[in-house]
Amino acid sequence: MKSKTLTALALAGFAAASAAGFAFAETAPKASAAEANEARFDALDADKDGKVTPEEIRASQAARFAETDADQNGSLSAEELTAMRMAQIEAKIAAQSAKMIARFDADKDGQLSAEEYAQIGKRKTPFERADTDGDGAISKEEALAAEAHGPRGKGKPGGMHGRHHGPHAGEHDGYGFGGPRGGWWDLN
Repeated sequence: MKSKTLTALALAGFAAASAAGFAFAETAPKASAAEANEARFDALDADKDGKVTPEEIRASQAARFAETDADQNGSLSAEELTAMRMAQIEAKIAAQSAKMIARFDADKDGQLSAEEYAQIGKRKTPFERADTDGDGAISKEEALAAEAHGPRGKGKPGGMHGRHHGPHAGEHDGYGFGGPRGGWWDLN
């Protein structure tokens, strides 16, 4: 009975964690692979000499095993492994939640109001992204900066160079007015 209850709770927790992860994946900043590798290296480098030895890796694995082996019987049950994974998932979700609050907490009170929560997942239009000072208009400097960062803010130069097809081909004035969709001039 205890095993079935723990398994059911673990599966429910995993489903909730997965759903939360999908919901927040787009809005929560992600650590780069380099950052994750650096953190892993630092955790394994027990003597902090800037090198990781096989002995340090084995010691880390043994410590993790001992921590997971709650009943200290020298083996890991499904319940112990589930508890370990749930703790890892909970820590990841807690970190994502903290990042979301930092990003969407407009009044900086450490919590998300209903209005702030409603902003999660909403995408700004290219125009709104380009209007960096929030005055409802785009200055020439903002237009040029937006063009340098690309139509979706991805760090790639914008879409006014080269691929103009259809009824507006060649009709832009250098800033995209009347040109193709997808740049800072796009209000949708």
